[in-house]
Amino acid sequence: MDLHFEIWLFAVALGTSALGGMLGMASGIFIVPVLTIFGHVDIRAAVGVSLISVIACSCGSAAPFLRGRLTNVRLAVVLEATTTLGALSGVLLFNIVPVTILYLLFAAVLFVSAQQMLSRRGDPVTDVGEERAPSWADALQLDAAYPDQALGRDVVYRVQRLPLGMLFMYGAGLLSALLGIGSGVLKIPAMDTALRLPIKISSATSNFMISVTAAASAGAYFLRGNIDPLMAGVVALGSVVGSILGARILLRVSSEKLRILFIAVLLLLGAQMLLSALGISIGGHHS
Repeated sequence: MDLHFEIWLFAVALGTSALGGMLGMASGIFIVPVLTIFGHVDIRAAVGVSLISVIACSCGSAAPFLRGRLTNVRLAVVLEATTTLGALSGVLLFNIVPVTILYLLFAAVLFVSAQQMLSRRGDPVTDVGEERAPSWADALQLDAAYPDQALGRDVVYRVQRLPLGMLFMYGAGLLSALLGIGSGVLKIPAMDTALRLPIKISSATSNFMISVTAAASAGAYFLRGNIDPLMAGVVALGSVVGSILGARILLRVSSEKLRILFIAVLLLLGAQMLLSALGISIGGHHS
């Protein structure tokens, strides 16, 4: 690996982690397509490296989210149980699924996630005085509030349909291990549609969870020799710096702008991965 590629790799990690940190998805969803399409890195190697980036990105941006009271830690602990189980299932399937199927699966995940986010515009402000049937979320005391700088006040929200959300988290963990995407790209739409959470809470809580899911997969990949230590080191360094920058931006941007940016990025990356699945190359080759 030459110096120019290392510098390019660091810049890619910094940029994708800043965007991922702002969206609560870490950088895996962005760095895998960038490495495979523009850097012409093998997708299996890109997945392994991106898992290290996911861990670094999550650790770097977790503190600002916690200080800003955006992370629902109790909810994260509950959801992570099924997400980690899904991740371990994905590790077992990784070497079985063909590369072309991985590209197609990645593109499908991106398009479906974009459709889910587009179908639910705006973040509802829940009336805590409204009557509802007792639920798992009530028993576990998962409801909370967060300060919205754009609105200038605290916003109260309720966690809904927790069993459905936990099922979605299993699928998110499974695809995370197969694709190296940190599962945030699925966790955020799942929290948005199943649990009915504000997008800022979904983003911050997802970011808190993704390092655990990625660590469950990365350990197995490292033992198999699927992770390049030099590439992983450069990517991790860029990811930490970028994720801190992205977290600071999230605290200040409005929820609606965040949702629009999220959807645009999903559609763009989905199109790129679909072209890769069809054998259409974009960008120059790395030698």
